Amino acid sequence: MPLLTALRGVFARVGRAMLFNFVGLPLQLIPLLLLAEPWLFFPDTSAVPEIQLAVCVPLLVVLYAVGALTAAQRRRFAALAGVDIPRLPVAQRRPTRRGAVKWLRAGATWRQGAYHLLVAPLVSCGTIATVVLWGWGASAGTALAWMWVVPPEQRPKFLRTTTEALPVNASGIAALLLALWLTFVLVRLDTRAARLLLGPSRSERLARRVEDLAESRAGAVDAADAERRRIERDLHDGAQQRLVSLAVNLGIARATLTDLPDEVRAVIDQAHRDAKEAIDELNTLVRGLHPAVLDDRGLDAALSGIAARGPLPVRLRVDLPGRLAPTVEAVAYFTVSEALANVAKHAPGASRADVSAEIRDGRLRVTVADDGPGGADPAHGSGLAGLARRAASVDGAFAISSPAGGPTVITVELPCAVSP
Repeated sequence: MPLLTALRGVFARVGRAMLFNFVGLPLQLIPLLLLAEPWLFFPDTSAVPEIQLAVCVPLLVVLYAVGALTAAQRRRFAALAGVDIPRLPVAQRRPTRRGAVKWLRAGATWRQGAYHLLVAPLVSCGTIATVVLWGWGASAGTALAWMWVVPPEQRPKFLRTTTEALPVNASGIAALLLALWLTFVLVRLDTRAARLLLGPSRSERLARRVEDLAESRAGAVDAADAERRRIERDLHDGAQQRLVSLAVNLGIARATLTDLPDEVRAVIDQAHRDAKEAIDELNTLVRGLHPAVLDDRGLDAALSGIAARGPLPVRLRVDLPGRLAPTVEAVAYFTVSEALANVAKHAPGASRADVSAEIRDGRLRVTVADDGPGGADPAHGSGLAGLARRAASVDGAFAISSPAGGPTVITVELPCAVSP
């Protein structure tokens, strides 16, 4: 049984390979028939213009039909070989009236033409050779068996004896083995050539991969920003409101319950102070997640709030024609907030900071400068490296200039589309 199962699997593979090659035979011969058609119907063509038309017109017809031929080949590879050849963009599959010249110059057009005009005919010749080999092998490889079945008087003259039949039988077995090998070789060659010529080129695949990665990264950034917004709303509408209610109730209790023992009043006072501190900490946490003012009033108002709460005087200049994308506004906001926090933490000699946000050449340019001692290095600080990563998450650029003695200037450029 295991032997029968193995043999059944081998015959199934051979059958699929042969079917794959035979089905491709008419598709592979169509371009040759189109090229040969003028010479078949007009064999007396001798003038140079007629020869040029007989060569150029069929070639253009074949090039125009490469999209349909490629689609048919893609279905054959997918159905019979389990090979998925990526689809080309629509502009590369068939020409349009305005883009005919561009389509004709495209590398994808000539790659497909090379497959259908060069590779496909060669593979079809190989398929025809396998048909001949399979036929000869099936007939000659059973010569000895026919000698046992066919009466001597009905045998061919060259198969009257076993000695004469042995070379014929051996050549038939060799033809079968060669046909078997050639069948699988044609499948592999056809598959490799189709992947190389019928699908996108390596540079096109890399470009498409980059686009897909950029889209997936943008989706991840948007999803993370949306999650921060949700957490901020939940904290603001849930835990923060409960803490405020608790602080109010404790304040009322402290004001109205005057006849309590001093120990109890001390406990109420401490609980009231703790509740107010928790509210302040939660407010800071909520602003760190995603400030509500950023959604309500935009980047200008949010940066004004940062400047007002800053640990040192901040001169703010914002010149924006309208609202930006929410993700870009969030990156700009947190960049300024983190940069000012770094100034307060690592530049003790700084007396002021300048923050500007403006649109230049279709990009949001955010600059944070301070008059501190300088010497900031992104390689030795996770905060600056985090700013660079945050800008890169939306295809932005991060730059810092911080010579010894100052000043330190952080510049972030973010791609953006302004909405009114």
